[in-house]
Amino acid sequence: MEPILIYGFPAGSSMGLVAALEWLGKPYRLCRVDMLGEMRDPSYARINARHETPVLITDDGRVLTETMAIVHWLAARDDDRRISFAPQSKEADRMVQLMAFVNTGFTGAFSALWTALELDEPDPDFQDALRRFGHKAVVERHRKLEAMIGDTAYLVGDRPTLADGIFVGVARWLDIHAVSQSDRWPRLEALRRRLEADPAVRFATALENGEAATGSGACRGHVPLTEVIARFGQ
Repeated sequence: MEPILIYGFPAGSSMGLVAALEWLGKPYRLCRVDMLGEMRDPSYARINARHETPVLITDDGRVLTETMAIVHWLAARDDDRRISFAPQSKEADRMVQLMAFVNTGFTGAFSALWTALELDEPDPDFQDALRRFGHKAVVERHRKLEAMIGDTAYLVGDRPTLADGIFVGVARWLDIHAVSQSDRWPRLEALRRRLEADPAVRFATALENGEAATGSGACRGHVPLTEVIARFGQ
């Protein structure tokens, strides 16, 4: 069977993994999940007890959670090195280094802002404190990532890789939370605009928004969440 990626909307970080599957070019299926509704349902725990996306159902039916585990699985199957690099090469090490930072410190910097936005009961003082803390954290992490990347077209070299997929799903959160103008960090700004113009990213974004879109042909359609839980839930 084709692997199935469970990805979230609205504005889920997992959008970038859909783009990465397009870049990879091997057959896959998708399962689109409302993170504010379906993902919070008790039944979702059978797929991921932490009630999070992304989740990958592998081609042999195993349930794989956590972004770094999923990109490791994809890299191991990237025989033509379309989205990764040869193991033990300096480029592979560089890609993993950047993925690790983007997936931890860079993404985690937004946690306080999401908490402030999604509180069940309004608490203005607490929300204001969260936003002030979150804004500082996001600016600081953008500054660090800006210093880490070079002048190449993408994070590692002249083509998009798994590292760019992880980045592009999160980069737009800067606008969602109105932290700062993105041109404050010119290298990140250029990278983001280049990725957002990429056909695979445009395809992934359209699907996330529930729009009809034409991709590379690798995507073999969507599978309902109820079916995924019934077949692969633990």
